[in-house]
Amino acid sequence: MSGSNNAGPAGQEKINTDIITLTRWLTEEQHKHKEATGDFTLLCHALQFSFKSIAYYIRRASLINLSGLAGSSNTTGDDQKKLDVIGNDIFVSAMKSSGRVRVLVSEEVEEAIIFDENPNSRYAVVCDPIDGSSNLDAGVSVGTIFGIFKLADGAKGTKEDLLLPGTDMVAAGFTMYGASAQLVMTMKGGSVNGFTMDNALGEFILTHPNMQMPKKHPIYSTNEGNSKYWSEPVKEWCDNMKSAEKPYSARYIGSMVADAYRTLLYGGIFAYPADKK
Repeated sequence: MSGSNNAGPAGQEKINTDIITLTRWLTEEQHKHKEATGDFTLLCHALQFSFKSIAYYIRRASLINLSGLAGSSNTTGDDQKKLDVIGNDIFVSAMKSSGRVRVLVSEEVEEAIIFDENPNSRYAVVCDPIDGSSNLDAGVSVGTIFGIFKLADGAKGTKEDLLLPGTDMVAAGFTMYGASAQLVMTMKGGSVNGFTMDNALGEFILTHPNMQMPKKHPIYSTNEGNSKYWSEPVKEWCDNMKSAEKPYSARYIGSMVADAYRTLLYGGIFAYPADKK
């Protein structure tokens, strides 16, 4: 990155003039692949708009009466917040209008959403528009979780076409909405990169290139309130975290994206074990 030093009082700060925005980064990544058609890049631009829009509404939720329940529940039985509904609507609109998505699967909707307007589109998007929304009223960080699949040749975009292992995703990531919006994204075979939303510019800026989790850090993060419903091996693992010669410290926010982001930055273990409930 290049910078310039300006004279005078305003020139005491070194100003970076070679900022890598998410838009620029996606374009440069596309140029690395001669076979690229640009469809994936356009899809990511639509995702970027969704993240910016959701971040805006979350910042203003208390001011424009978007806190509280919407009076419905989602596919997992969770009570929907007003922002859950808005976040889902934003995703549906953005994916549909991108013209590059054939099917969208959202935690907020029972069935897969097939975009018949885009019959030749080859991508499918899975998402939880606002994960951890029950924490919103307390000001706790929440986030968007997303994954992108490329449909096989001949696939018609039905939900059966999406019953694929996570390793088949061509891209995945999350956006955390906290003190700032933090986007973490990876593409298949590539590195993990983090972007921070600059509200003044209205752009996601590359701030954490090639993110790698520290190999070891004595922190574990899991909801021990569910431990009575865990299998015995999981209980033994958790007990070992606390009874080792150098016990691990517990850090649990209760918002998956926030816990995962902290673990990615600082290291440790994040676990969400299956239970008998």
